[in-house]
Amino acid sequence: MTNYKNLLGGPEPTLLTEEEQPYRMLGEESASPTQVAAAFPSFSLAWAMLADDAFDAGRVVESYAYARTGYHRGLDALRRAGWKGHGPVPWEHRANRGFLRCLAGLARAADAIGETEEAKRCWEFLNDSSPEAYAELKQ
Repeated sequence: MTNYKNLLGGPEPTLLTEEEQPYRMLGEESASPTQVAAAFPSFSLAWAMLADDAFDAGRVVESYAYARTGYHRGLDALRRAGWKGHGPVPWEHRANRGFLRCLAGLARAADAIGETEEAKRCWEFLNDSSPEAYAELKQ
């Protein structure tokens, strides 16, 4: 993992705690994102996967709801990890990716339903949190 040295005096990067069981359920146990979200409701990656699946199937409002749920669960986790409302949330850290994907999914779904201000705010938040995630997910 990259070591971050903060040269501007801002907050240190926030790294969410890794939970191995939900990853194991998705991988080795072939559990569905729905099963994982039900068993681990704070695991944002499952919500991001549900949001992506719904969006790809044309269920945009459902995608918005899944992404918003994962986003808020992710905000709770970030705060528990010491995040104060701003600062880097590195894409390189696996546990951060669920939150960042939910943030992008929320922006995408908000844009699709005409919530342009919400979409803009979410894309800016994503870019401020992780320019790498923004570059990866804003396609």
